Amino acid sequence: QVQLVESGGGLVQAGGSLKLSCAASGRTFSSYAMGWFRQAPGKEREFVAAISWSGATTHYADSLKGRFTISRDNAKNTVYLQMNSLKPEDTAVYYCAAGRYSTPSYSTSNYNYWGQGTQVTVSS
Repeated sequence: QVQLVESGGGLVQAGGSLKLSCAASGRTFSSYAMGWFRQAPGKEREFVAAISWSGATTHYADSLKGRFTISRDNAKNTVYLQMNSLKPEDTAVYYCAAGRYSTPSYSTSNYNYWGQGTQVTVSS
């Protein structure tokens, strides 16, 4: 069983920054891809970013490229999401997910463990 615990969410003004963290335990963290997804009220969960087991490959939602950066520290079993130039439409619950495979994926079906989520609210 894998446990994922997100932190770093909160309230920020538009244009501000936040850095989310996700601490993992329960299996060999460095062997698997990790991802971030988000879900706004009344909307489906959507892909944000993903990173391969080594950190060498990253994928981003097209609309977020240039503002968000995913990274990982395998020595700390932690994945991060740096969010800059935040907009009110970035308001959502952000979820960390552990992949089934070593390569990153856009699809929720390729992730088999999920954190409880952390709320990010961007005020205008």
